[in-house]
Amino acid sequence: MYETIYHRPSSVDEAVALFGKGSESKYLAGGHTLIPVMKQRLASPSDVIDLAKVKDMIGIEPTGDGIRIKAATTHYDVANSGAVQKAIPALAHLASLIGDPAVRHRGTIGGSLANNDPAADYPAAVLALGATIKTNKRSISADDFFKGLFATALDDGEIITAVSFPVQAKAGYSKFPHPASRFALTGVFVAKNPAGDVRVAATGASQNGVIRIPAIEAALKANWSATALDGVKISADGLMSDLHGSSDYRAHLIKVMAQRALTV
Repeated sequence: MYETIYHRPSSVDEAVALFGKGSESKYLAGGHTLIPVMKQRLASPSDVIDLAKVKDMIGIEPTGDGIRIKAATTHYDVANSGAVQKAIPALAHLASLIGDPAVRHRGTIGGSLANNDPAADYPAAVLALGATIKTNKRSISADDFFKGLFATALDDGEIITAVSFPVQAKAGYSKFPHPASRFALTGVFVAKNPAGDVRVAATGASQNGVIRIPAIEAALKANWSATALDGVKISADGLMSDLHGSSDYRAHLIKVMAQRALTV
């Protein structure tokens, strides 16, 4: 056994201060990653700092050109938010597909992004929508945030406080879920902004985590339709191959999920 001190701060500043005092501190959001690895003795933090009750980190706010979702907001609240459903319906749809009801009622958008699981749903939305990740120190663009498997641009002790998403002219998300975990075997988010620029991101497929798909972006910029992708070839280079599916299969899924995302 080992000793872990549990903290429940009431502000971001208090959370940061507590983190700095511990010899090996960890932030706790929904707990779907940290708690299991602690049970398996793969992590033994000196201090666990629970962010779930920090009021300034909970809530959804419409902005002039988009929507701002605070980091401790649950997947359930994102999925059922009228503001999100109005501004970016595809984002609410994505949140409704995460895990099961227990996961959606406890898991948070900030925790998902900070963990950056290669099969998580939110990274695809953040990258495709060109979102901005706000922390207690700075703002980080989606293109600069994701650094590979379970790796992000966050510094040690840095906290995601909110994510700002710009409104799109069109957007959609579809995934092929693992039947047990509901993580994405492959998921694709497609987005077209008011200026006509297209961004497409895939999760669950690459060895490097979430990635953009230039071939699909180019096809959809010319013609925003599922049939525009009929002749698109997705390379299997760099894609994962495991017991759930080969790299060729995941390449096929990227195209199919993109076509489905266009019709959701």
